[in-house]
Amino acid sequence: MPQSPLPRLAVTPGEPAGIGMELLVRLAQAPDLAADLVLIGDADQARATADRLGLALALTDYDPDRRTAGARRPGMLRCLHRPLARAAQPGRLDPDNAAAVLDTLARACDGCLQGGFEAMLTLPVHKGVINQAGIPFTGHTEFLAGRCRSGVLMLLVSGTLRVALATTHLPLRAVPAAIDGPGLAATLERLDAGLRRDFGLAAPRIAVLGLNPHAGEDGHLGREEIEVIGPVLDTLRGRGMALAGPLAADTAFVAGRRERHDAFLAMYHDQGLPVLKALGFGAAVNVSLGLPVVRTSVDHGVALDIAGSGRADPGSALAAARLALAIAAQRGGGA
Repeated sequence: MPQSPLPRLAVTPGEPAGIGMELLVRLAQAPDLAADLVLIGDADQARATADRLGLALALTDYDPDRRTAGARRPGMLRCLHRPLARAAQPGRLDPDNAAAVLDTLARACDGCLQGGFEAMLTLPVHKGVINQAGIPFTGHTEFLAGRCRSGVLMLLVSGTLRVALATTHLPLRAVPAAIDGPGLAATLERLDAGLRRDFGLAAPRIAVLGLNPHAGEDGHLGREEIEVIGPVLDTLRGRGMALAGPLAADTAFVAGRRERHDAFLAMYHDQGLPVLKALGFGAAVNVSLGLPVVRTSVDHGVALDIAGSGRADPGSALAAARLALAIAAQRGGGA
């Protein structure tokens, strides 16, 4: 009986001076990762990284017309070669390579859109050096949303704890103005739909955090909960969504309470993510909900301080790869 082909997982190595390529080479060694891994990046850098780590790497050219069936051998990696402008030096950022980094993201995304890959895993980029190269860039999530011409929602996952963000990479002073009724309603609808589509939850229970301390304390510490967040929740509850809140963020995640909810919506980046990362750093996964492609990423940055040392922990990358494959299967095997 013929064996089924493995799903293809496109992996972008991110910032060349960081730990991304090391994570990818280590990921390729995982014996139980049931995927055809495809590096979209510099083949020479992959080989040099494997040599430095003393790890075997069976690197072959990516052929869109060939699929791997059965088990993947540890160390096996396909490669869609996209050369860097200049050879990377661990720990040393080089703006000349910024365009190549974004090219890998575009090719992975387009490959998913065209059905060549079932999912994509992005390893960390350095926003500063990309902007230094004269290319406006706020993050993977925003880049992929633009590429797909789609709304998107950032969701961080660690085990059964899921935290989504109403706003992402904004200065704190800009957050209140960015939270309005229509936008918040669209965010919650996207979160509800994503939990159903990608995680198989028939009736997601979503906890919504307030913006202000103590969720505004009846208007004494801010009125966003009364004037914006509360009315949106009431409207969506009327449409059948299971929503709790607005909740005081300082007690929403305590043991015994967080288990009551399938996901949390935080109003800004550093309101919800410190909790999730404190509980599961190194094994958490960033998921982009709402895109037509399956995309996951790691829960950490480029780690320039340990780049080239061989000390990068692949835990989050492995979790991200597994979750990407699980979501692709949940969607029916397509991106």
